[in-house]
Amino acid sequence: MFKRLRSDIKCVLDRDPAARNGLEVFLCYPGFHAVRNHRVAHFLHKHGFKLLARCLSQLSRFFTGIEIHPGATIGERLFIDHGMGVVIGETAIIGNDVTLYQGTTLGGTGKDTGKRHPTIGNNVMISSGARVLGPFKVGDYAKIGAGAVVLNEVPPYATVVGVPGRIVKIANCPRTPTGEPACTKDTTDCRLIENCPAVRAAENGAVPGRDESGVDLDQIHLPDPVAIELEQLKKRLAAMEEKLNKLSSEK
Repeated sequence: MFKRLRSDIKCVLDRDPAARNGLEVFLCYPGFHAVRNHRVAHFLHKHGFKLLARCLSQLSRFFTGIEIHPGATIGERLFIDHGMGVVIGETAIIGNDVTLYQGTTLGGTGKDTGKRHPTIGNNVMISSGARVLGPFKVGDYAKIGAGAVVLNEVPPYATVVGVPGRIVKIANCPRTPTGEPACTKDTTDCRLIENCPAVRAAENGAVPGRDESGVDLDQIHLPDPVAIELEQLKKRLAAMEEKLNKLSSEK
């Protein structure tokens, strides 16, 4: 118990530069309190005390602004930064070293029964206001941009932005809105590109810009798929204008 407590405190100290010491985290961080309360509620839920577990989760929601259903499964070192408005559904599964920012939702898309909430892999970062809705998996080391609405499975090392969510980067490789690598047109699989740095990074289990722990808190260097597409259109228009000018001069 104390080992997990120290681990939960340390993950906050590692990822939040505003956290000065463990005592401050223990006393003042609602995300830490919500995770600790959930671990107790989840234990009660698994052992048949479901009403008591739900009452504890609602009490925790009242004090922290973070709603975690006691049936949700949470791994080690979950960091919920600020946390107000975070919602985690009953059948959600969260891996290790995940970071959630305020206003994020791990929810369902209706009143289906069974598995209806997402499974989040290890070392995933979900930015402010993002919605991940449905019983699919978000792969390890994935990143969800602020305000994104993710309705489909996300592969490992991918970056997703927009409404609906689009994959704009896998590892260090930018993507167009159609999912093609922006660096090589009409190539749908980076593995077909000789010596692709993105593939090498993924195969080595690391992505440029991540530290040794694998935690990536960068929320601003996210490609814009619309801007990428517009840039390609500008290049095509410039080429067409050049060709037209050449034909006009020849006439």
